[in-house]
Amino acid sequence: MFHHATLHDNELLSHFTSSLEAGLSSTEAASRLHEHGRNEITAHQVQWYEILARQFKSAFIYLLVVAAAIVFVIGERLDASVIVGFVLLNAGLGFVQEYRSEMSLQALQEFIHPRTRVKRDGQWKVVDSAELVPGDIISLQTGDAVTADVRVLSEHNLTVNETNLTGESVAVPKRAGHLAKEPATIYDCHNLCFSGTTVVEGDATALVLATGTNTRMGSIAKLTVETTKESEFSRSITRFSSFILRMILVTLLVVLVANLLLKGKGANILELLVFGIALVVSVIPEGLPVVTTVSLSRGALGLAKHGVVVKRLTAIEDIGTIEVLCSDKTGTLTENSLTVTGYSPGAREDLLYHAAFTVAETEDKTEPFDIAIDQVCREAGRASEGRPERLAELPFDPVRRRNAVLLRLPERTWMVVRGAPEEVMALCPRLSLEERHTLTRWLEERGRGGERTIALAVRDLSAGTLSLRPADECELEFLGAMAFADPIKPSTFKAVPLARELGVAIKILTGDSPEVAGAVGQAIGLLDDPEKVLTGATWLGLPGEQRAEALEEYSVIARVTPEQKYEIIQTLQARHTVGFLGEGINDAPALKLAGVSLVVQSAADIARQAADIILLESDLEVIVDGIRSGREVFANGIKYLKSTLASNFGNFYAVAISSLMIPFLPMKPLQILLLNLLSDFPMISIATDNVDPAEWERPRKYDVREVVLISIFLGVVSTVFDLIFFATFVRGGEAVLQTNWFVGSILTELIFLFSIRTRLPFWQAVRPSSTVVWLTGVAAVATVVVPYTALGQRVFGFVPPTAPQMGVILGLVAAFFAVTEVVKGWYYRQVG
Repeated sequence: MFHHATLHDNELLSHFTSSLEAGLSSTEAASRLHEHGRNEITAHQVQWYEILARQFKSAFIYLLVVAAAIVFVIGERLDASVIVGFVLLNAGLGFVQEYRSEMSLQALQEFIHPRTRVKRDGQWKVVDSAELVPGDIISLQTGDAVTADVRVLSEHNLTVNETNLTGESVAVPKRAGHLAKEPATIYDCHNLCFSGTTVVEGDATALVLATGTNTRMGSIAKLTVETTKESEFSRSITRFSSFILRMILVTLLVVLVANLLLKGKGANILELLVFGIALVVSVIPEGLPVVTTVSLSRGALGLAKHGVVVKRLTAIEDIGTIEVLCSDKTGTLTENSLTVTGYSPGAREDLLYHAAFTVAETEDKTEPFDIAIDQVCREAGRASEGRPERLAELPFDPVRRRNAVLLRLPERTWMVVRGAPEEVMALCPRLSLEERHTLTRWLEERGRGGERTIALAVRDLSAGTLSLRPADECELEFLGAMAFADPIKPSTFKAVPLARELGVAIKILTGDSPEVAGAVGQAIGLLDDPEKVLTGATWLGLPGEQRAEALEEYSVIARVTPEQKYEIIQTLQARHTVGFLGEGINDAPALKLAGVSLVVQSAADIARQAADIILLESDLEVIVDGIRSGREVFANGIKYLKSTLASNFGNFYAVAISSLMIPFLPMKPLQILLLNLLSDFPMISIATDNVDPAEWERPRKYDVREVVLISIFLGVVSTVFDLIFFATFVRGGEAVLQTNWFVGSILTELIFLFSIRTRLPFWQAVRPSSTVVWLTGVAAVATVVVPYTALGQRVFGFVPPTAPQMGVILGLVAAFFAVTEVVKGWYYRQVG
């Protein structure tokens, strides 16, 4: 493709049968799309067999396979078959859930479509970037991601970030025109831009050379468009699980050695080894990944129904920890649907005439100021007036806070500048002091009413001028200012008090004036005094130690530049978990810095790529609902962890201790595995459980101490009752003890779930989900029935419990539940 860099523009256009003035026809574009395929670099799609293989990559699975091999070698082929059956069943359940989650995520990704401005049939249109074809004429502007390999035909101050492609962090200038010789490397391609790079400054018109897998990026497969963050919660769970495994293995080694020493020659080493492996598997919270995946998937799909695309699944957990939510005002709190409401005193009659030329030339206009100006010009009959030739443009820059266009008629060449009033006024030296005071008073009055304003100015240039530079924006002639109304979204009025209930502080970071920002802040209930607004410049001028305190005090910061946004987020992050809603290319550093990064669908491509969550509809209420969903996911994960650790620890120590007191195993390895399966089956459903309001009313973080302490306290209760079961039934012999203890252990674990799922007394808690109730009921019935079946008796060695024995079991289960409720209540009052 490098040879395209040496062709003259007319040769290149002829080669691709394209036209700079008209681009491709819709018919030809459709034909080429069929020939070349969609402009997509298909990332590695996880295949079903890879998901299945993952189910067997676990230390717990390895332990079970070793146990199966041991019992097979000693001739217990039925036992070995049953153990293998357990492995396959667990793998099957995990596979089904992970496969469904993978399909759900792929479906969610369909919401994300980069867009490109392309010339088709002589008109500029905004299309899905996947529909680009070789020969298309496209427009690139600051913040755009380059989505195909292109040759620059014309440009103005074009600078491109090629880090994704070359690893170079320094932006590279690009220029139009052909090269004298074919470039040897990417670094020599001064007139080519490549897929996966980003425009950081300037604008250009370019010709598409290659798309999809034919691009340079496609050929080397280095395109990385997603931010890859690992949830702190996930990291903590992994470390905690490793700690548990080490602790259990040490304890198990002590128990096995003690059994060998106490029983001497009567000990069956192989039987003890299989028993030990089964004990280890029974105590590990192996269902936690499934619980987490189910919770996150349900949360992601629930948010998708509200127009929220979760790119990083664990961001759903992280969003629940948000303590401070930083958001722009426009389009999130307000409708971003502007209407012109007035003009400044002394505005020139030709204000609208010039304003019309600052509007983007695309058919489908998306910029609110453009839409409002276009509408008022049409109503005033100015849109049809003879339009000059548009020679060049300086795109809007959030630092300069203005844009400019270069226009030409046969008798005149001039520049129109549109932007923030104070910036434009500063470039107009002929404005008198009185005129400036009058304008300032008018701007403040409009700002206090919550209206937004822009100003316009012009400058005549020499006839030969063909391009613009920022330095040309001087010695301007002021035309006047326009006021625009931007209604507040109805959902915002509900979202602010809801955020307050959730303990989330909302901070408005906006480029608008203090008057406009303060008026909106007061209207939505965020401010009592509309003048309690901090400006970005004032904040930056504070001593370092006072900046953090100022951010705690002020909820609205106005006239904020992108650089200041980054520093504000950085300062807040030192004390809080911060969610940041951004949209521009200059927001990308802050998006990567924030604990949870959110963007709207209309954001710059590079901002969407850096984000964790994309809002198809920019709505603060949706974000706040997402925070509550994240806290529910977190709460259910903690429920499972507490439930399984307390129950499993209790059973583990009770069975291990009792094995030292009798000449036979208190529970056979197969019985332990069946117990593990039947108890974990409903526990996994905790991912679907309802959550007490108190659990999502404030941000929560993973607390190892709290999980360990409650598990120890309630685990002791479980151990005591397990030993009571042992003492009650040990005189009945091996089969009676194993059967009744098996039934009692599962029933206590099942009923324990209804206690540990809430900090409140169980009767005061929110009702459990129907899935939890039904699966618990199924597991309980199966537990009671299996000892009476031929399968239970022949394969697992059970004997049918007598009616009195079943009565004792149920009585002990009820007593266990009562004691658990008492201990839980005491713990949360005194310790937790």
